[in-house]
Amino acid sequence: MPNPESPPPSPTPPCTAPPAAVAEALRRAGSLGFRHSCEPPVGPLLAALAAAVPPHGRILELGTGAGVGSAWLMWGLGARRDATLTTVEIDDTLAERTRAAGWPSWVTVVAADAEEVLPGLGRFDLVFADAPGGKWTGLDSTISALNPGGVLVVDDMDPGRYEDAAHRAAVVRIHERLREHPRLLTVRLDTGSGIVLATRRRDEPSDAEHLRAPAGAEEGR
Repeated sequence: MPNPESPPPSPTPPCTAPPAAVAEALRRAGSLGFRHSCEPPVGPLLAALAAAVPPHGRILELGTGAGVGSAWLMWGLGARRDATLTTVEIDDTLAERTRAAGWPSWVTVVAADAEEVLPGLGRFDLVFADAPGGKWTGLDSTISALNPGGVLVVDDMDPGRYEDAAHRAAVVRIHERLREHPRLLTVRLDTGSGIVLATRRRDEPSDAEHLRAPAGAEEGR
């Protein structure tokens, strides 16, 4: 129980300025009129997760936009040069302008529909799903792109931010799909526009175990 004689707690210090690359990406978003960049609380989370990818780790971003999320992911990697970041953007203009911003050689901007190219990109240790393709549609392909131990971050998962009932229902379905997936451990975070974070288990069951009927199921037929 707090001591009634204790002084009141200090106010929360103001947020520090974003890293330079993030600030540049935010300015680029403003100049392009792009209003769908990842929200401020999400960026530091991405950076923290990027910092934890294993040696020679691979990071995938679905939905480059103006590069705000990419900049946070890059900042999280710091001075590392063993990891790579692939970011996919369906809008050719956004992809071209963001690519021209001058990224390290280990950052690749791909102008394509994420859902179409996902199957050919391989496996990743961290995936940030912030585009319709690979999230609203093609979610299973995104899950399949995770290495064992890999982390999937799905943005815009707060149903309350959507007025359309069908859109709210879609958010609920995505959360349920991730939560009930036998190979994922999933948690919802009330951060920014709503985050669902899912980790692919390292000790995931084999396909045979996944397909096996529960005990007693045969007797009940």
